[in-house]
Amino acid sequence: MNQPISITAISSISPLGFTKETIWKNYISKSHFFSKKDENLVAKLSVEAKQEIENLRHSNAKYKQLDDSVLYGIFAARAVIKNAGWSANDNFGINIGSSRGATTLFENYFQGFLDNKKAETLSSPTTTLGNISSWIAHDLQTKGPEISHSITCSTALHAMLNGVAWLNAGMCEKFLVGGSEAPLTSFTIAQMQALKIYAKRDNHFPCKALDFNKTENTMILSEAAALACLEKGRSKDALAYIEGFGYGTELLEHNASLSTNADCFQRSMAMALKDSNPDDIDIIITHTPGTIKGDLAEYNAIKKIFCNKIPALTTNKIQVGHSLGASGLLSVEMAILMLNHQTFIDIPYLEQSHPKKISKIMINAVGFGGNAVSVILSK
Repeated sequence: MNQPISITAISSISPLGFTKETIWKNYISKSHFFSKKDENLVAKLSVEAKQEIENLRHSNAKYKQLDDSVLYGIFAARAVIKNAGWSANDNFGINIGSSRGATTLFENYFQGFLDNKKAETLSSPTTTLGNISSWIAHDLQTKGPEISHSITCSTALHAMLNGVAWLNAGMCEKFLVGGSEAPLTSFTIAQMQALKIYAKRDNHFPCKALDFNKTENTMILSEAAALACLEKGRSKDALAYIEGFGYGTELLEHNASLSTNADCFQRSMAMALKDSNPDDIDIIITHTPGTIKGDLAEYNAIKKIFCNKIPALTTNKIQVGHSLGASGLLSVEMAILMLNHQTFIDIPYLEQSHPKKISKIMINAVGFGGNAVSVILSK
């Protein structure tokens, strides 16, 4: 790190809620937030959260034509900017990514094209990947740089890396980063099922992330947006500081491959630990999507890097599933809550020692193709 980066605010909207009080209450409840959609398990926004999104949709005539992934991003962006005390005059940068983008809208437009052999007028501009950052910038009236990208499930943490790079380069004083995802469509779920990674059983823990003895895959899709405000230096108002970051990729064996020992995670974690003693990491919030091979590969990588002193492991996916491109920032929010409450959210079926203190937390994320990111936060 050239210099510490402060996270001065973080906000999300997910099945866990959209206020920090509700989100924390739901984390410590240890309940899961899965329900059925067309007989498939999913993690949906609550009725109250959906109503907030509908209110936003109807607050502006232009917003009625936007995908949920954009509206989730706008909703979270308004909250996080308010909490950080930023204004449009700050001309902050924006990097909001998504794995899937305007999933529902794209599928609806395409069905209309199949039915009528004609595309609707706004089918292109409302489904581009840059749509999320552009509309958030429009809504917040900032004139800073806008960046959108998709690096599948590590998208939000890559957005954080971009924000850190811009701040360290002196190209911006403030950066808004994160991810937004609204993937709960029948076609998207069917794609995950085609990969044979989707959960089939509705039981006490339908997603068995970090269960290294499971005999079937248990990934469940979720919808969410999570955004954070980054500022250079050590702000007195910081919720947490970014103490280290790393990234790593590995050669593809197939489109969804991850090596047995997750070489990409070994690289990203080693790079993030450059200025830290591995023994100082109290917790790792793992990516572990609930698949047999994916969970075990990441655990193998952790054992390679941390050897005989593995930090306490946790994940929010047993409660809220996998929000794809937004999941990394949702994990950052979980880390910040644990740092500030000094409370570890454990995995009920994972036998391990709990940390006696919570000073530094590592967050992992990886996307299809082995694009891993690791970030270290401290209080």
